[in-house]
Amino acid sequence: QLQLVESGGGLVQPGGSLRLSCAASGSTADDYAIGWFRQAPGKEREGVSCISRSGGNLNYADSVKGRFTISRDNAKNTVYLQMISLRPEDTAVYYCAAPRFRVCRSSWYTRAPEYDYRGQGTQVTVSS
Repeated sequence: QLQLVESGGGLVQPGGSLRLSCAASGSTADDYAIGWFRQAPGKEREGVSCISRSGGNLNYADSVKGRFTISRDNAKNTVYLQMISLRPEDTAVYYCAAPRFRVCRSSWYTRAPEYDYRGQGTQVTVSS
């Protein structure tokens, strides 16, 4: 079993920045790729980013490329999502999750992300 807990969400003005954290426990976190997805009210889950177990493979949705950066510190069992140049359309609940099959796949972005474990989510609101 893997437990994931997100933190770092909040209210920020357009153009602002936030850093989300995802703390893992209950299992060996570096056995899992970790992804972030978001869900806005009335919308389907949207894959945002994913990082491989070693941290050597990173990928992003087109909508966040150049603005979001994913990283992980396996010594701290924590994955981060640094977000800059935030836009109102980034407003959503953000979740970290362990993708099914423990790898980052293109399907994370092409359909509703599938996962084995996820956290409770953290709200990000971008508004003036």
